[in-house]
Order: sequence, then structure tokens, then C-alpha cells
Amino acid sequence: MAEIGFRTIYMKKRFPLAISRGVIEGAEALFISVTEDGLTGWGEVAPGATEGAASAAEAEAMLTQFCAGGVDTDAIHDTWQRAHAAGVAPCALAGLDMALWDLKAKRAGMPLYRLLGLARRGVPSSLTVGINPPQVVLDRVPMLLQRGAKALKIKLGSPEGIEADKAMYSAVLQAAGDRDVALRVDANGGWSPEGAREMMHWLAERRAEYVEQPLVRGAEDDLPALFRDRPLPIFVDESCRMSSDIPGFADRVDGVNLKLMKCGGITEALRIVATVRAHGLKTMIGCMGESSVSIAAGASLGALFDHIDLDSHLNLDPDPATGAPFEEGVTLPQDRPGHGGALRDA
Repeated sequence: MAEIGFRTIYMKKRFPLAISRGVIEGAEALFISVTEDGLTGWGEVAPGATEGAASAAEAEAMLTQFCAGGVDTDAIHDTWQRAHAAGVAPCALAGLDMALWDLKAKRAGMPLYRLLGLARRGVPSSLTVGINPPQVVLDRVPMLLQRGAKALKIKLGSPEGIEADKAMYSAVLQAAGDRDVALRVDANGGWSPEGAREMMHWLAERRAEYVEQPLVRGAEDDLPALFRDRPLPIFVDESCRMSSDIPGFADRVDGVNLKLMKCGGITEALRIVATVRAHGLKTMIGCMGESSVSIAAGASLGALFDHIDLDSHLNLDPDPATGAPFEEGVTLPQDRPGHGGALRDA
């Protein structure tokens, strides 16, 4: 019978992340170990009220109750379905799911990406620029470029309105100069339909590649009008949690951003990618403040995505884990059995 272990660690951000909904300076993460036959698989939970468990303690309680009768480490899809049906929060399920996949790949003696039939590759990962005054942006962007960023994800949707968004984005443009760096925008649902239309036309003239979640979750009925004459591709993030969500808005977006914490881990992420592709849409994977454990799990799927935002581990002070190196602008899994992520002191 597998031994399940839990450990909670507070992870402080090097730079607080400000988005349309508030500022995040750090948070507790729950790390899960699943040990059987001398091998250990690692998983991570980034708790959040919108992901079904507001704290590490709540996530641990859910998983402890679910795992009390034992976990079949070979039947990962069955385990996912049972946990989902039992009401285990997606973020908690994500931690267990990635630990089980890590263990399975270690048993096979293969990197997880290879076990899944994928290549060790990915497109450049966006590094995030949070909502900040222009002067802060002018200082911050050169740091990210020096780190090797080939793409920047610019958080807009400022509570101060679209003029503040324009001022901040203009500062990013100034700081980026003539550097060959892709610029992407994530409004986190911070715009009204009218504001989104104005901003998308304005951004299209200023190097932006796409806009993510222009409208708040729940306003999907306003997307068709925005989609018809869109000057930029539209991706949704908060609007999509599970693969079953996709058919409801597939006719009004260009792509979907999945996150392991939203969907419950690798098992459902694979279904989301398949569903997105079946509807002719583009794929993206993002993150929610995780360490290298969860980022390594996401990076193991990197070959499946058109766009990648796996950078949260780079903004931790310190990252308590290893396993997701940032090489030439790309977040990659390590070439070793499992997804590659583990706590440093494990």
C-alpha cells in the first residue's frame, strides 16, 4: 500500500504579483509525496478559494480523507474520476494526480514526457509583468530580459482604468525597445466589453500578440460581439476549468489557457488539450504561483502547447524545489525519470 505524505511550505515571492483582482506577496503550498516500492512521486497544491480549497490545511484534509482507504497507484484515470466525484478540490486533486504520474514514470524508468509519447521541447515561456506604475515597469522589464526572457506576459485590467493600462503597457514597450521579445496581454477579466474592444484595437497597433481573458468569468455571452471583429486573438483562462467547459465557448475564442490547479492535474489537462484541438483552437498552459514541482509537471506536457506561461517558480524567494530549468527562454523538464520536480531537502 502506498504511503502518502504531506508538507506545507510558505513560498514568498521575490516581486509581489499585482493583477486585476489584487496583490499576491506569497502563499502556502502543500507538497504531496506518494511512496511505494522504494520510489516516491511528488505533487504540489497551490490552494485557492476559486480552486475549491482556500488553504493548504483544507486541501490536506480533503486528500487525507480520500486516501484513507488506499490509492491504486496504477489506475491514475480511475483515481482521478473517483476523487473528482468525491468532491476533492481541483487544486488538491492536481497535487495527487501529478504525484501519481511522477511515480508511474519513475517505475518505468522514463521521463514523464517520454512516457506520454512527447518530446522534450516547448515554445518560449512568457515571464510575467504584474500591474505596476510605469517607473516600476521600466526597472523590472530589463531584469526579465537579462534573465533570458523571449516573451513577456503583461498583466492589465488595472482597477485604475484603461488609461493606467495604456501607461503601463507603453512603459513595457519603452523598456523592451527593439529587443526581439514577444508581448502578450492578460487582463484577468478586468475590462468591460467596451473597454476590451478599445484596448484590443489599441494593443494591436503596439506589438501585442494576443489578449487573454478580456472579460470576467460569467460574461461569456459578451464574447461573440468582441470576437467578430477582433484585431487580436482571444484566449480564455478563468472561463475554462474542465474539458466539459470548452464546447460552450469554442465558437467565440481562439484558444484556451489551462492550469493544472484549475483542472485537477495532468489527467484532465490531457483531455482539455484533446478537446481544444478537436474544436480547432489554440492551446496554452499557465501556472498559479507554484514551485518547480508543479512547473516540472506542466513542462512535461510542453510539446502540446502553442503558448506557455510556466514562470512562477522563477519569482520565488527561494524556490523550495528543483526540476524545471529555464533554458534559452524555455521552461523544460529535466531529462530524468518522472516529471523531474522534487523538494530540495527531500
